[in-house]
This record gives sequence, C-alpha cells and structure tokens, in this order.
Amino acid sequence: MDALRAKVDSAKQADPNIRCAYPVNENLASSYPAPAPASDVTLIAADGSQINPDRHAAIQFCVVNVGAIQMRLNSGETPEIFTDTELLYGDALLPNGFPMSDGMVALKRDLDERTKLEKLSKGLKGSVVTFTDGPIELWGAKGEDANSYDEVVRKYLGVLSRLQERGVVTAGYVDKPSADLVIRLLEIAKADHEQIQKMKEFHPLRGVSDRWLYGEHKNPLLPPGHRSAVFGIQSSSEKKYTGVLSLHFFYLNVGTEGHPWPVRVEIPKWVADDKTKLDLLHSVLVEQCRMMGSKPYPYLLHRAHETAVVKMEEKQQIEQMLSMELRNQGEDMDDGSNKQSAKDLQGRTRM
Repeated sequence: MDALRAKVDSAKQADPNIRCAYPVNENLASSYPAPAPASDVTLIAADGSQINPDRHAAIQFCVVNVGAIQMRLNSGETPEIFTDTELLYGDALLPNGFPMSDGMVALKRDLDERTKLEKLSKGLKGSVVTFTDGPIELWGAKGEDANSYDEVVRKYLGVLSRLQERGVVTAGYVDKPSADLVIRLLEIAKADHEQIQKMKEFHPLRGVSDRWLYGEHKNPLLPPGHRSAVFGIQSSSEKKYTGVLSLHFFYLNVGTEGHPWPVRVEIPKWVADDKTKLDLLHSVLVEQCRMMGSKPYPYLLHRAHETAVVKMEEKQQIEQMLSMELRNQGEDMDDGSNKQSAKDLQGRTRM
C-alpha cells in the first residue's frame, strides 16, 4: 500500500491536476457487507432546485428552493418536512458586479442544501446521519466569478466544520456515477517510472469506469449491500478540503442479486476514520434504498426532491407577482426577447 501511495504522489508531482482514488488503509479489493439495520438514529436529507435567470425574459430573477426531510427511525413519529425558498432579483443578481450565472446559482443551491442540514442537526440528541444528492465536493463556476466562488467555498467549509464538531455523519450520494477514480489508480499502479511522468497520455484502461468495475459485468466486486474500500480523493481541490474535511469515498452496491446498482458515496475524513460512523452510514443507505424497491435510491432523498421541485406554474406566479410590484412602484419593465415571444406564441398555438 505504501508503494502504491508513493506512485500516486509521483504522478501528482508530474501532473498536479491528476484526479484519482488515493489508497488509505483497506485492501483495494475489499468488500464489506452491510451492518445490522440502525435502530436509534435521526436521518436528515436535503435536496434543492432552482429557476435560473433568463436573459430572454422581461424580468430577471432566480429562485433557489431547498426541501429537507427529518425522520427519527423507529420512533413512530411522522417525518418533518421543511422548505426554504429564496428569491433573488435586482442587485442580488450581480454579486461582485458580475451577472449571476447558472453555475453560480447551482453553487448557491449546493451550499444552501448542506447549510439546511447543519441547521436542522443543531441540538439533536444521539446519532445523526445527513445526506444530499451529488458529490460532497462543490463543483462548477470556478472560472466565472472567482471571488464569489471562493466566498461560497469558505462558507461551505464552515458548515462542514460545524457538522464535524457535533459528530454528525454527512455524505453525498452519487447515483449512476461515471467517474474513473479507481480505474485511474489502477492505471497508475500499472505505469512504470517513465509512464508516471506522462500520465496525461497514459490511459491503458480508457473507456472503463468504476461503475463497470464494481457492478456492470458478470463477476462484480461488490455483492448486493456491500461497500468497497474507502479511498481518498486525489485532486486539485485537496488544497481547500484539508485535515478532517479532506474528501473520501466508497462504492456501494444498493442493487439486488442479478441486478447490481453501484453508487458512489462521498464522505469527509472524520466519517472515513470512524468505523462506527462509517458502518452507521453504510447500514442507513442500504435500508433507505431497499424502501424504493426495484429502483434503489435513498427514500428520504426522493422525498426531499419532491419537496424541492419548483413547478412551471409556480415560476409563472412569481413572474406575475414581480410584474405587479414593479408596476405599483412605477418602475419601467423591459420587454422579453423576440425569441421568447416566438416561443410563447408557439406554446399558445399548440394549446
């Protein structure tokens, strides 16, 4: 294991942006069965949706909607549902003087999702497991508005730190992942010294994904309910996610015999290093996915998504409310683009 870590470190020196799995302390081919179902734990799931600013519309605005579900297992209590909605328009769409892009809206949504988890977990007794859909690492918008991006990441790391201080288990659930993090590690293991120096060109396993490795062939590494070894994530983002916040992951087969469904679960180091927390998360996710039958997906995340979705009629209601408010204040309104007018006419014609 030490020799393989040394090879990854050498590949990193040759290419600082290389992205791959980093061996920790479990055998690469490990397969761990699901622990016994948890009986005394609070689960919180959050998901978000958004309406992006539309340059073709008469009124520029965006909406970020976050839905969260909180449930105490085996308590007999009804799950609690929470919805937070934020409307942004006017100067709020120009952070640091730059128009808010779709990527920045998505970044704000991701921050708001985990902020909601952090707020709901405050003061809860006993074990708490929280999760969102998608990677735990913030993605996108890095090059669009560097100052705004750095500010969001700073706030996000603060949220993760507060979750860690409370001992809350938190994870990002990636359904149907397409990454090749472990495959890339295997390529590094295969490379000789000269090939290590040219890893950008060395791809003997190009086209093979981690998902194939763990479930999409006749002899998958993970039987139903089993998780893989835990790996670190070697990437340029490790400069931001440091110490107990450093990013890790494992693969989990939430499918059934003959119908594997490997997913990637991303976790911070404080969860990866604590076997009790790791086993609790493993158990909870397997049980949550079984609740959805033949289409395995965490039940609470499904409920949170239903709560968060912004429907088209709701968008139209917001547009009407903003139009009325602007008129009442005597403000001028821009016209929608000719393209939007043509689309609206086409929609009315189809009706």
